[in-house]
Amino acid sequence: MSKFKKKKGGDIPAVNTAALPDIVFMLLFFFMVATVMRQNTLKIENNLPYADQVEKLDKKDLVMYIYAGKPSANYKQFGTEARIQLNDDFANVSDIASFIAEERASKREELVPFLTTALKVDSEANMGLIGDIKYELRKVNALKINYTTKKGSVLENQ
Repeated sequence: MSKFKKKKGGDIPAVNTAALPDIVFMLLFFFMVATVMRQNTLKIENNLPYADQVEKLDKKDLVMYIYAGKPSANYKQFGTEARIQLNDDFANVSDIASFIAEERASKREELVPFLTTALKVDSEANMGLIGDIKYELRKVNALKINYTTKKGSVLENQ
């Protein structure tokens, strides 16, 4: 009799799944780190204007966004005139000062001078409203203003 026996069945060995939980958790961690949640729900129409000379913002966490435009189709009960949206709520021009104060209070004191106010203004918005917004920003000494354009970049106005 021989010492070696031939295998009778041609069974395929089972797949080793010991590393599967590690791979799943690495993918989960990657998507948790790489995903950016949208902070605000737009309640206005925001068809941004086109700009040919653009500059990208360095630190998005130091940007305060003010949206201006007509209410979108879901919010027609607010009228058809251009409105201001601060965070997730419609606001008046007089609310801008308190919005800026809240945003400054939420940041560390050494970062406050680097805060930028980004205006995301619909291309059809009334320029009188934009002038009122800029006047309120001047009153609270928020002088670093950027206009967001259709390309997603920012055109600086100082």
